[in-house]
Amino acid sequence: MNEISRDERLSATRRTMDLLQGWGLGAREIAVILQLPETVKARHIGRFCDGEPFPDDPLVNRRIDYLSRIEEALHTFFPRNPEMRHLWVKRANKRFGQRAPVSVMVEDGESGMISVLSHLDCTFAWDLTGSKTDYAQT
Repeated sequence: MNEISRDERLSATRRTMDLLQGWGLGAREIAVILQLPETVKARHIGRFCDGEPFPDDPLVNRRIDYLSRIEEALHTFFPRNPEMRHLWVKRANKRFGQRAPVSVMVEDGESGMISVLSHLDCTFAWDLTGSKTDYAQT
């Protein structure tokens, strides 16, 4: 989220908070999943719902991007059923050792978010392997 306006950061904050609260995460879990700076205490998480944008920190911004892409992939999987999007994230999943994807993201941090995103979005997993193709050369 480099070089974006305060309004754009605020919009991303609202979308992210709606997503995380929709998944049933509490303030402490939200702080962990976003890797918020230590200066942001769990009791201050409510401020992000009340019009304060997330700190403009590279770690936080990267995690917001992962969450946005996960949300987008869930919309692709369940285009007409928002309840299933939330349910999928909360249910135990064989791919993650019978842990819920949201638990993987909270407990494993960034690597957990990457695992969930890779599972949902094959293009992300493909790009991670370094297998990007330059179609312009053909």
